[in-house]
Amino acid sequence: MIAQDDFTDEQKQYLEGFVSGANLARSLHGLPTFAATVAALGAPPGVNAGPAGQEAGGGPDAGMHRAQDRFHAEGRKLAPEEQAKRKKHPLDQWDDLRQHAESGRYPKGTDVLAFKYHGLFYVAPAQDSYMCRLRFHGGIVRSTQLRDLAELAEQYAGGYADVTTRANFQLREIQAEDAAALLTALQDAGMCSRGTGADNIRNITGTPTAGIDPQELIDVRPLCRDMHYYILNHREMYGLPRKFNIAFDGGGTISALEDTNDIGFTAVRVEEGKAVPAGVYFRVQFGGITGHQDFARDAGVLLTPEQCVPFAAAAVRVFLEHGDRTDRKKARLKYVLDAWGIEKFLEETCSLLPFQPVRSPLSECAPRLPVVKHAHIGFHPQRQEGRVYVGVVLPVGRLQATQMRGLAAIAERYGDGVLRLTVWQNVLISGIAVEQAEAVRRELEALGLQWQAGAVRSGLVACTGNAGCRFAAADTKRHALQIADHVDARLRLEGTVNVHLTGCPHSCAQHFIGDVGFLGTSVEVGDDFVEGYHVYVGGGYGEQQEIGREIYRSVPASEAPQVTERMLAAYLRERRDPDESFLDFCRRHSTEQLRALFELEAVPA
Repeated sequence: MIAQDDFTDEQKQYLEGFVSGANLARSLHGLPTFAATVAALGAPPGVNAGPAGQEAGGGPDAGMHRAQDRFHAEGRKLAPEEQAKRKKHPLDQWDDLRQHAESGRYPKGTDVLAFKYHGLFYVAPAQDSYMCRLRFHGGIVRSTQLRDLAELAEQYAGGYADVTTRANFQLREIQAEDAAALLTALQDAGMCSRGTGADNIRNITGTPTAGIDPQELIDVRPLCRDMHYYILNHREMYGLPRKFNIAFDGGGTISALEDTNDIGFTAVRVEEGKAVPAGVYFRVQFGGITGHQDFARDAGVLLTPEQCVPFAAAAVRVFLEHGDRTDRKKARLKYVLDAWGIEKFLEETCSLLPFQPVRSPLSECAPRLPVVKHAHIGFHPQRQEGRVYVGVVLPVGRLQATQMRGLAAIAERYGDGVLRLTVWQNVLISGIAVEQAEAVRRELEALGLQWQAGAVRSGLVACTGNAGCRFAAADTKRHALQIADHVDARLRLEGTVNVHLTGCPHSCAQHFIGDVGFLGTSVEVGDDFVEGYHVYVGGGYGEQQEIGREIYRSVPASEAPQVTERMLAAYLRERRDPDESFLDFCRRHSTEQLRALFELEAVPA
């Protein structure tokens, strides 16, 4: 028998590449891999075909292995994360996670990535602790879950929870020894954290007013739920080259920001007399990733509601097979689309489906009714007669445990027992009788929460920042509150101005789509470096879709409130009429004109 040591390094490399290529060819013809065939014939230990020492057999991980083999056969080195996943799938590391907890140890190396698959993020050096991200489909949270979450936040975390920009919850300040106990306690309470980090599909977002919105075309809650459980029950959905986002928008007054997702489904109406039978359908958009300055692109197809989840699953599988496994910065759907184009990606997706989507131009669909920027704050009528919902203002998305219990009690006493998280980092309570609105106002204020806010505070979005994220260059939540306090005390603005603060280029707070966006950076001041921001204006989403323009670079964080005030004061002074929004004002001026109008000569340009 020939031993591995009998081969030279060059021979080993050649044979490894040959076997990987052969595996790919066999898999495309539905044949088992070389390793699987050898194993069936009783191969001795140590014979394998994969690039990282694991056999590339069948099963739910076969797609991931085929993709890895393809890059390996081309002579390209897999990213370290891909090599680690090939060696041992992160979902198989529960025992490792428990052992770390039992010994009070945090993960190191690629185990940091693996534990994210279970919802645990080791966030050192920002905090020497875990963050745990949960998974709520469509942002829907039952009051009983919120009450349980408050208890777990006090028992295992920092006593609070943060609402994220994906209408989700995160717990922070979790110690190493409590990690496994928290995850099992969450499951006992009917909550889930599986796949909320790393290379899989994030929680499914949807219209937060689904089922209660007077203008919606369709209630997307069943679709969010079906997609949620499809992901949880199909392991191949956890073999992606990077993260993936999916959103469903039902045409309501509050946007789901579906055009910022890898796959966005937008409800549309087709009227009588068109080539397609009249009714409500979903248009599909691919490749949104605003942190890379790109919105999702219309695919030119219409789907019935029943076709959406199978279509999404097929598209994810195409991405799984063809997304980049060597460069993490390019391992997103956008870059597959850049290389292939929409038409090829759509063709590959449709080849996996038992049906063919209807091709239809956007012009065949009735225009979407406009979103209402302030509809996530305050009291608003529901489609159910005599009922209203209230949008509760949260200070940059944070809720203390006592406030969580209080909101759960309000939802049960006055509402329908359901709370709805939004991508604007706040919460809605639905099903309130009109005559009980005043009582709800009093109880919210007793909790230290508000149901109304100024123009800046009502549209304020901030990522975790460097208080809890190792990537962030600035304390975004603290600075966001300083901006809101400063501006709301000095200017009277109508409507809502969306101000987004993100701590790093990952753009979790989507600074490019804010009316005003702040991107965290280090700013040199004398001999020191201080926290600061690059400043953008004119971003938008939906029918106002546009990437914001950089207006100033390297503004110290201490000057951010004054900078924001000057920009908004110039808008109030120079706008055409009271109906002109800040967004429209910015878009009718060049960058140079805006700089002059904002009178920011003292700020480093």
